[in-house]
Amino acid sequence: MQGTSTVKFNATTATASKWSDTSITATVPIGTSTGNIVVTVGTQVSNGVNFTVMVVQPSVSVSPKRAGLTVTQSLPVTATTNDPAGVNWNATGGSFSVPTSLTGVAVTYTAPSTAGTYTVTATTVTDATVSSSFSVGVSDLVGVYTYHDDLARDGVNARESALVTSNVNATTFGKLFSCTVDGAIYSQPLWVANLSVSGVRHNVVFVATQHDSLYAFDADLNPCVQLWKASLIDGAHGGNAGETTVPSGESGYLVGSGQADIASEVGVTGTPVIDPNTNILYVVSKSVIPSGPTFYQRLHAIDLFTGNEKSGSPVTIAATYPGTGDGGTTVTFNAGTQNQRAGLALVNGTVYIAWASHEDNPPYYGWVIGYTYNASFTQSSILNVSPNVGYGGIWMGGGAPSADSNNHLYLITGNATFDVTNSSGPNNDYGDSFLQVTGNLAISSYFTPSDQSSDNANDQDFGAGGAAVVLSLRSGSPQHLVIGGGKDGSLYLLDGDKMGGLGDSNARQHFNIGHGIYSTGAFWNDNFYIVGFGGPLLSYVFNTSTNMFNTSVSSQSSTRYGFPGSSPSVSSNGTSNGIVWALDNSNYCTRFSPGCGPTVLHAYDATNLTSDLWDSSQVSADAAGYAVKFTVPTVANGKVYIGTRGNNAGGPFGSTSVPGELDVYGLKPN
Repeated sequence: MQGTSTVKFNATTATASKWSDTSITATVPIGTSTGNIVVTVGTQVSNGVNFTVMVVQPSVSVSPKRAGLTVTQSLPVTATTNDPAGVNWNATGGSFSVPTSLTGVAVTYTAPSTAGTYTVTATTVTDATVSSSFSVGVSDLVGVYTYHDDLARDGVNARESALVTSNVNATTFGKLFSCTVDGAIYSQPLWVANLSVSGVRHNVVFVATQHDSLYAFDADLNPCVQLWKASLIDGAHGGNAGETTVPSGESGYLVGSGQADIASEVGVTGTPVIDPNTNILYVVSKSVIPSGPTFYQRLHAIDLFTGNEKSGSPVTIAATYPGTGDGGTTVTFNAGTQNQRAGLALVNGTVYIAWASHEDNPPYYGWVIGYTYNASFTQSSILNVSPNVGYGGIWMGGGAPSADSNNHLYLITGNATFDVTNSSGPNNDYGDSFLQVTGNLAISSYFTPSDQSSDNANDQDFGAGGAAVVLSLRSGSPQHLVIGGGKDGSLYLLDGDKMGGLGDSNARQHFNIGHGIYSTGAFWNDNFYIVGFGGPLLSYVFNTSTNMFNTSVSSQSSTRYGFPGSSPSVSSNGTSNGIVWALDNSNYCTRFSPGCGPTVLHAYDATNLTSDLWDSSQVSADAAGYAVKFTVPTVANGKVYIGTRGNNAGGPFGSTSVPGELDVYGLKPN
């Protein structure tokens, strides 16, 4: 017997999905009685014919089970159902490519243009009471363009809707995929939403390597999809014949003194910066022609869409400055000995670059140079913080100069002589000092701790700590405060515009966290998060009535972090669902590391640090690549991006199968 079948259950009708001479499979509404079954085919009734009727209750499940999207981003969604008529799709926000689909057929869901948390639901056509749903967090974050998220260097992405304290756990969160690159990633990954590459829109993560390469990856697709790659030392990017990355390590090195502080090569170390108004990424490369050796450092303006050099780019970095440190009346920038460790800062259209040394190997100075770009580069300003005495490197644990709303920059210098209070010259050497500088790099205010000479004599660099974090106040005076510290573990809270000069008594507040500071703190919801060398993640509460910190620790992690501590970052949805992310990079594989192993990503409830919500050592499949000192996680659109050295244990370039790796963590789709 052939034809359309109808199965009747006590006057309740359901459509049969399969018909044969002896059996019918039917899907019926939940709760329907299965007694007194009568099968009708056209005008023929089953009375007198033996049939087997299998009653199937409607069911549906959806994939993915959770997701994070940027506004207007699309996502394939699929329903699995036994309803032959399929499912109807609806959502509390957003739209679908088609309203109905059959089982296993993907439908495109497009997120709404407004950030928030939305519910996507598939309902069986046969029975409107049977459905399956999932939650999607929609973010309006447009980009992570710079080190530690913004010019305040507070490390906060407060536009995170997908990651909440309840779903960051081993069941629903973990490693999604990895992207292999050609060298260790010492700089922070950067991220841009809805960027058009070759005519297709992607969320894009940008990664720079010590092999002088720059990569653009789709930030969401698993497996990893490379959108473009650029070598910053080939002919198209200003390189010369025979130019290579700079060998670095315990043998064959051309910088440092064989301590392998950076290994196995030096290329791009400082975090680049992106100008979203021009879609240009600025990055500094370092390279060498070994036969000289002849060193080069160049500032590149890279087109975000293609990886190509912009016109008039790159510029070879060169500078002189009045001072007697080189034995004459001027000092000259040395591309070989100067280590471009600090992240770049883009302030009011000017790119600022800062330098320290390779393993304290002289000659070196604390240089800061500003460049503007308009079809070509112009060197707009130069500062040398120790022009007569040398040293004074601007390390800041890889942190970048911060800036306030008045376009003042803040940075912290390392060990060098301090002579600013001398009655006669020289009196412009700012060793171990906290500096405010103007846009043209004139020092407008400074603070130097009382124990500066001891810091200098005992290698207790004030500038070993991370970037100065700017605290913008809601009202009143001062307009903003800055906070930072160094190797001796002391945190200093200063008036950003009246930093006070020499002496601890000039600080608004100072207190010791009990562990040396080599990292940049994070500031969220009036809490300051900091991790010292050998200590736990600490939280200090900021009192908005007094504009001072409560110096008693309000919360701390049970985990302790080895050298160099950690620069935490915070994701939140405004002032709720704060999560503190921190990397344990202590097994960073080079000479002074206690070992070599994966970096470990930790997540904590920002209101209670006592235990991990999750960490990447809990499940073996979540293990990251080998650790790199000072690396900072980037949190965007429901994912966390971290740079590693792959499986290179500090040996020569090319000695292992994975010379570098970007690891991507996020919500497990199913």
